[in-house]
Amino acid sequence: MPYQKNSDFHQLLEKANLYIKEGLPFSIYRKPSENEVRAVFQTTPDLNFTLDFEESGFVFAPFDLDDNAILIKADESKTVPFEAERLDLDVNVTLAESGKDFHLNLIAKGIKQINKGLLRKVVLSRKIDVPLSKPPYEIFQNLLNRYQDAFCYWFYHPKVGTWCGATPETLMRTHNKNLRTMSLAGTLPVEKTSLPDWGSKEIEEQKMVTDYIKDKLRDAVEDLKVGKVKSVKAGKLWHLKSEITGTITSETKIKSIIAALHPTPAVCGIPTYEAKAFIKENENYERTFYTGFLGELNLGATKTIALFVNLRCMELKDDEASIFVGGGITSASQPESEWSETQNKSKTILRTI
Repeated sequence: MPYQKNSDFHQLLEKANLYIKEGLPFSIYRKPSENEVRAVFQTTPDLNFTLDFEESGFVFAPFDLDDNAILIKADESKTVPFEAERLDLDVNVTLAESGKDFHLNLIAKGIKQINKGLLRKVVLSRKIDVPLSKPPYEIFQNLLNRYQDAFCYWFYHPKVGTWCGATPETLMRTHNKNLRTMSLAGTLPVEKTSLPDWGSKEIEEQKMVTDYIKDKLRDAVEDLKVGKVKSVKAGKLWHLKSEITGTITSETKIKSIIAALHPTPAVCGIPTYEAKAFIKENENYERTFYTGFLGELNLGATKTIALFVNLRCMELKDDEASIFVGGGITSASQPESEWSETQNKSKTILRTI
C-alpha cells in the first residue's frame, strides 16, 4: 500500500487486515462529506448485540430487526485524516441481463397487489453475484474516493462476514434530544448537460415516504419540520430528498424512534407489515443486512447517534461479491423502467470492484 498520501489512513488499513487474519471484528467508515475516517476495533471475536441502542459502539443491523442488531464494541477507536482523490466516475461497466425475467415478473406481482389495494408501495430488490478481483481494503478506498457525499464503510466480523458500501441515505442522526432524518426517493441517472426531469411517479413516491415518516414520528418528536424537496446527487444518480428535523420528547426512547423509522418506505413499502411480508415471500433471496442500517452509537463525549440505511452495498466472500439493488414500486411503475433503475444503481458498486 502506498504511503505518499494519507499515511495514517494506510496504517489503519494495515491494522484492519491484521484483524481479519486474527478473526477480530472492526468497522472503518467515513460520514458524508467529512475529511476524516473513523474506525472501531473490538479485541475479542464475541458476537454482541445491542439491547436498546443506548450502548456505545458501532451497530450493524439487518433488514429484519427480529434477527438482532450486531454491536462492535469500541475497545479501541481511531480517527485519522483522509484526503480524497477525485476519480473519474465514467468507468465502463458491463451490465448483464441475467435475472431480468424474474425481476420483471416480481415487479408485475407487486403492481398487481397495489392495484388490488393491498399495498400502496413496495420496494423490490435483487442480488447480483459477480467475480471479485480486488481485496476489500482497495474496494473501500475506491468507495471513499468516488462517493464523497455518501456514508462509506468497511465492516468485518468473523461470525457475520465482510460488507462494504456507500449509502446516500440517513436513517437518523441525534445530538442529545435533537433529531435529524430524511425522506429519500426517486432515481434518475445523471446526464452531463441537464438537471433531472422528475416525473409524477417519482414526485408522488417521495411525498409518500415523507408523509409516512411524519406520521410515524408525530407522537415521539416535537416541533417536527420538513424541509423543501431537493434534487441531490449520489455518484452518477439523482434522488429527491427532504430533510426532517425535530426534538425527541423526554418520554421517548431511542429504540422506539428506530422502530418507528425502520424499515423506511424507501426500503420496504407502505403499509410496512404487508410490504415486508410480500418482500419475504416473493424476492427469492434473504436480504440479511441489505436495507438494514449501520453506524455510530454514543461514541463521542455527548450522546450522539449517526445511523445510515445500508444501501449501495455489497457482501464480499472469497472471490465473489454479492451486490444488492432495488427500487420503489407504485401504481405508476413500469417494469422495464424499474429494471433499468436497478441496472443504473448497480453501476455505483460495480465501478469500485
